[in-house]
Amino acid sequence: MNNTVARRLTAEFTGTGLLVAIIVGSGIAATNLTTDAGLRLLVNSLVTAMGLAVLILIFMPAGGAQFNPIVTGADWLLGRRTEHNYSIGEAAAVIVCQIAGAIAGAALADAMFRQAVLSPSHHHRTGAPLLLSEVVATAGLLLVIVTLARTGRLQHASWAVGAWIGAAYWFTASTSFANPAVAIGRSLTDTYAGIAPSSVPAFIGAQIVGGVLGTLLAVAVYPARRGQGPADTQAQLAG
Repeated sequence: MNNTVARRLTAEFTGTGLLVAIIVGSGIAATNLTTDAGLRLLVNSLVTAMGLAVLILIFMPAGGAQFNPIVTGADWLLGRRTEHNYSIGEAAAVIVCQIAGAIAGAALADAMFRQAVLSPSHHHRTGAPLLLSEVVATAGLLLVIVTLARTGRLQHASWAVGAWIGAAYWFTASTSFANPAVAIGRSLTDTYAGIAPSSVPAFIGAQIVGGVLGTLLAVAVYPARRGQGPADTQAQLAG
């Protein structure tokens, strides 16, 4: 494994872990501080949006700051026939690191707040409205990211992605997971941000559908690719 790949894997593990720690930790803190459901959601959404923006700024030069298996899959697929391609093995390794990081992040948040660590959630999230919400939230996320990449504006990814996720907390019924790794991590915390493990497969299926739709829409609107893959992003931001 070369140093560039090792840096990318480390960044994806750490960034995804910190993202889940932010989501879970802010949810626990909000629950401890108030019984108002709207205020809890406001705290959770604002902290998540701001934290995600910071994490993207920190880790993007190390290889993209994707923190999401669907984003990684789209990046690998769209870059296969360009000079920015990388192997399916590297993409798989990135996804494994994202999932492992998400689980570690949930455990870290629970440990900080003296909650049971790696305890499966009992918060069942089911039904067509929630699954449709995950399709919409993930489609919008991929539309934002792929559009920025194809138009050479990835320098705006931190605030744009953070803003989308923060907004989608409020206008989707599912509060916008939009990320299979995050869903898996959140299934192992029996706190405010948790999701029952039995609800995760349907959420992931909806997220995949949304990811495909968002990617196709971005490619249809911007068929000429002028953006960067992880290698270009690293060079652009480092220079």
